[in-house]
Amino acid sequence: MVSNLKRLFTVKGMMGKRETNGELPRTGQLYNGLFKMAWPATVESVMMGMVSFVDTIMVSVLGSAAIASVGLTNQPRMIIFAVFFALNVGVTAIVSRRRGQEDKEGANKSLAQALSLCFFLAVLLCGIGIAVAEPFMVLAGANEDTLADATVYFRIIMVGMLFTALSGVINTAQRATGNTKIAMRTNLTANLINICFNYLLISGRLGFPALGVRGAAIALLLGSVVACTMSVLSLRDKSSYFSFGLGDCFKLRPEILMPLIRVGTGAGIEQVFMRIGFFVYAVMVAKLGTTAFATHLICMNIIGLSYTFGEGLGVASSALVGQNLGKKRPDLASLYGKAGQRVGIFISLGLVLLFVFGGNMLMHLFTDPTEADYNEIISMGVLILYIIAASSPAQISQIIFAGGLRGAGDTKYVAVISLVSIAIVRPLLTYLFCFPLGMGVAGAWLSLLIDHYTRVLFYGIRFSGGKWCGICV
Repeated sequence: MVSNLKRLFTVKGMMGKRETNGELPRTGQLYNGLFKMAWPATVESVMMGMVSFVDTIMVSVLGSAAIASVGLTNQPRMIIFAVFFALNVGVTAIVSRRRGQEDKEGANKSLAQALSLCFFLAVLLCGIGIAVAEPFMVLAGANEDTLADATVYFRIIMVGMLFTALSGVINTAQRATGNTKIAMRTNLTANLINICFNYLLISGRLGFPALGVRGAAIALLLGSVVACTMSVLSLRDKSSYFSFGLGDCFKLRPEILMPLIRVGTGAGIEQVFMRIGFFVYAVMVAKLGTTAFATHLICMNIIGLSYTFGEGLGVASSALVGQNLGKKRPDLASLYGKAGQRVGIFISLGLVLLFVFGGNMLMHLFTDPTEADYNEIISMGVLILYIIAASSPAQISQIIFAGGLRGAGDTKYVAVISLVSIAIVRPLLTYLFCFPLGMGVAGAWLSLLIDHYTRVLFYGIRFSGGKWCGICV
């Protein structure tokens, strides 16, 4: 049994009877190559996830209504950000493929066109978000004690999204060429600024005004501006793979834009379905009351720890799959994707132990013992963390497999699975478990558990099948 388990993690075991297209690396070399790409991407992803984590902890001193106000903005914000996520998927697939083909000019042209498209979409969508902030928050489930703070917070972070979107495109292109450290540095810096100004502006310290929820939003905005500035400056670095002028961003080239749009469309459809599903999911939980919703949001921040590890490995797998397909080495592309998933399993086992045995400690980070609903939040949260522990292995694995499929340009398949699992199955099960069956907020998390295992099953089968190797971008 030990021998069979060991084979799952070796090059020979992962390749099986698959045809090779050249010499294969030794198992140690494979994981070393993955590690070099993955560790900066994973640190970056964890740091990005920590923004929300830290915001919620620092806002928690204002009470459960403040936590709910900030949390209400998450899904509306992500619905708008879905457009930029889709664009970044296109950038990853195209730029990594050009990198593998040693087509530096093509990679530069692709990034220049992506930046021009990103800027136009960011101005348009962020402007709309600011204009419709209040009705958007009402639709998200805001009530009398959360509407005002949620609306102000959302409007300020919409300004910051303009900078986040531009920074995201640049960092994505850098990662696709193998330079993952730039994105890590920008996000680390943004996090530090966010934490510092949260401390200064939420409760008012060192002479700064006490702005509450508004202060948390301003801190996030300042971090986004600095991260964007650092990302733009990275393009001027002499060691950068990229080199193009500002004028290149405003010369529309349909032959360059169309592959980006074609690959990004599938990811865009996926994201729209995902965000609609998440939005409906959050609205149903919000109807369970402020205490239940605050508990739910705290647990969403905690499960974000699991998501960020998976996302970092998914980013690495996506770039490595694209690069090796560009080199006409689908065998290596498959190996790196599978190796990323194996590493993800090990990480998820550590997180399972944290969620099971450290649940009470984690919940205390987000709660104030003086609040009337303190004990209720703790008891509900610890129960949910057991469900999170059970879902963690599937959550991380499905993110990595999906990243590999996106890197190959197989975005339509991922979109279809997301539509079925997130936009249809999860909301239906959430309604059934929460209301007719009366399971409350725990029912919502049970539906999430089923969703994660559904997706990992279908993504895993698709990736192992190898049909994605023949996609041209």
